[in-house]
Amino acid sequence: MPQPSTASPILQTQPLGALWPTMDPFLFCAHHDDAYPPGNADLGPDAPLAGRQIGQDFSRQDGWSMYHGDVVPGFPGHPHRGFETVTIVRKGLIDHSDSLGATARFGQGDVQWLTAGAGVVHSEMFPLLDSAAPNPLELFQIWLNLPARSKMVAPHFTMFWSGDIPRITAQDGAGRTTEVAVIAGAVDGAAPLAPPPDSWAAQAEADVAIWTVRLAPGARWTLPAAAGEGTRRMLYYFAGSGVTVAGQAVSHAALELRAADAVELHNGGDAVAEFLLLQGRPLGEPVVQYGPFVMNSQQEIMQALQDYRRTQFGGWPWDDPAPVHGREPRRFARRPGAAQDEVPAAVADGA
Repeated sequence: MPQPSTASPILQTQPLGALWPTMDPFLFCAHHDDAYPPGNADLGPDAPLAGRQIGQDFSRQDGWSMYHGDVVPGFPGHPHRGFETVTIVRKGLIDHSDSLGATARFGQGDVQWLTAGAGVVHSEMFPLLDSAAPNPLELFQIWLNLPARSKMVAPHFTMFWSGDIPRITAQDGAGRTTEVAVIAGAVDGAAPLAPPPDSWAAQAEADVAIWTVRLAPGARWTLPAAAGEGTRRMLYYFAGSGVTVAGQAVSHAALELRAADAVELHNGGDAVAEFLLLQGRPLGEPVVQYGPFVMNSQQEIMQALQDYRRTQFGGWPWDDPAPVHGREPRRFARRPGAAQDEVPAAVADGA
């Protein structure tokens, strides 16, 4: 009978910088955590912009950035091909528009999953709706690669409203709680919502998981072993203090874990400890990236550039390269070709 390994399940530790380290099948992970001030009449920051490189501001001056926005912070229309974006909004709101004709305002725990496939152009703007108080924004954006056979699939727009995302609440022997939001990959009997049909995450053998994990002070929770052979796993510890992983004290970091091992997390601090988990079986295919295009060869990158110059991936159907969707804090999505908005169930019920 195989014996459990006595070696540490922590294979390597890397610091958390502006971009977090990832591993196949993931390409990119960014944690945006911005302390925006009250908004002005144009839904931008009611604060001086002097000293910022407008259009390319990643300065974190005063705790926030304009990114590529010039009035409203965010990312005006830009193209993607060959992968998927998964955007998890923890605080604040995002206004989305794309070349498919989809629009959305989402946040407060909502997740958008966009398959770029053969090509999509989208904008992601951060409207500051509150004119009397700060407008904090916190989100993760994750890039998940597509297998070579799916690089040129039709783009697909998916919304996971916060109230529909499965969550588990586990208690340890002392009654302290751990909460897990299950965006991809089942855990402790909680099955995720269906990922886009052409996603690597839609393949059972891919063993893709995306979870956010919150441990109450003093809580212990065992991260279960991955189901798939060859799966790789990265655990990002980004908030809290006094945490141990498999009995080892750790600081905020990206921890590559041996996916075949169950690993105990313990929050020994006096505040909630928070983690993001990304795991999956590697695609094991060549990755050639040029900015927002991720393909398998240089020739395919050149083709992507030519296609975008020629077609603009369907063109931009909006009057503004950075659309925002008004002052009302209503969350909604208008899917391509739909006549009516989709709204979260709580809003639809009047709650």
